[in-house]
Amino acid sequence: MVRSDLQERHISAARAWTAFVESGDAAEDFVRPEILSSWTRSATAIRPDVREAPLADEDETREMWRDSPLQVAVERVEEELRCTADDGDLVIAVTDPDTRVLWTYGGRVMRHKAESVNFVPGGRWDDQSAGTNALDLANRTDAPAMVFGPEHYAEAVHNWVCWAAPLHDPATGKHLGVLDLSTTWDRTHPIGLATARVMARLIEGALPKMPTQRGGDEAIEQPGLVLTLLGTAETWLDGKRLLLNRRQTEILALLALHPEGLSLERLHAMVYGDQAVTFSTLKAEVSHLRHALGGQVASRPYRLLMPVATDVEQVLTLVRRGRVAAAVEAYGGDLLPGTNSPALTEMAEYVAVALREALIADPQPDAVLRYSELAPYDTEIVDVCLRRLGGSPHPALPLLRARLAASR
Repeated sequence: MVRSDLQERHISAARAWTAFVESGDAAEDFVRPEILSSWTRSATAIRPDVREAPLADEDETREMWRDSPLQVAVERVEEELRCTADDGDLVIAVTDPDTRVLWTYGGRVMRHKAESVNFVPGGRWDDQSAGTNALDLANRTDAPAMVFGPEHYAEAVHNWVCWAAPLHDPATGKHLGVLDLSTTWDRTHPIGLATARVMARLIEGALPKMPTQRGGDEAIEQPGLVLTLLGTAETWLDGKRLLLNRRQTEILALLALHPEGLSLERLHAMVYGDQAVTFSTLKAEVSHLRHALGGQVASRPYRLLMPVATDVEQVLTLVRRGRVAAAVEAYGGDLLPGTNSPALTEMAEYVAVALREALIADPQPDAVLRYSELAPYDTEIVDVCLRRLGGSPHPALPLLRARLAASR
């Protein structure tokens, strides 16, 4: 984004903020619904001229960090986190589910700025303690969030831009906190939110394998293998990204989605369909995959010998639980776009239809807006949402109507 556009955006946000704090009116300039809601919460608890976040007990924070699985994960990927902070002149923070900062690392410029507002371990950054910010929004919504310049309620951080993404236990889906990237507003970059998501996944993939219980006393481990298959394909093993070719990723996806195992013949049919490809070719791909996974692929049948988590299962689980908004956020797009595997093509259709039907049954406006970014020409869901809203006011209404007009 060019600097003139950023300045215009900053001025527009500042005008809206001024209108809100002076008269409670934010209608003069458009403000995202989640920002306006957070401003309203913040205004009931703090003044906009608050200079710093309150600090929790130092010993308690230290103990909480020591006992958190996030501490082990951050240690495992700390070099990558520090390099990201140094290269982008960012401050990186990890919080607990209550938005208490547990760990930070800052680049040269941002380190001092962070310390001056208590963006440090122990800092309480829920919006009723420190005002509107991306960490709080990501924790509240369990979805990635960005807060730009004067969108922050506290004037002390109007010079900041923050991107945050939630952190989950890949095995249980438990919400652990958030990962936040912050810098000065003039260094805003379009990939900021995507970078926060990638860093969050890096930490999730490095979480320690903790024993849990299934059935009686049989212990199993949390996944060390994490697959992202929706929209963008990525494979992480114990916090390290694996570089696999397209076919190996498809084979791994099928094995992950069929933990019971697949025979050579069935796997071949799922991967290649009617293509004239020999069994030897498939065996060679599996051999390369087995080597990449440290031998953790069995044969007769082919199956994975380690726990695995996929965003496909995450989306389907959220749909089954009725958490439509969270499912839409977790849905990054089509499953392995362009795949010619008949089984994966069928699974892609299944996931897309399941999510779409869930949205039609429960067309939450914010979730519909997010979905429309991924499927801009699917006007039926927007129509359903607008009909459900009827004449009732909703902050998302103008954007829904604009999306419908643009797609038509």
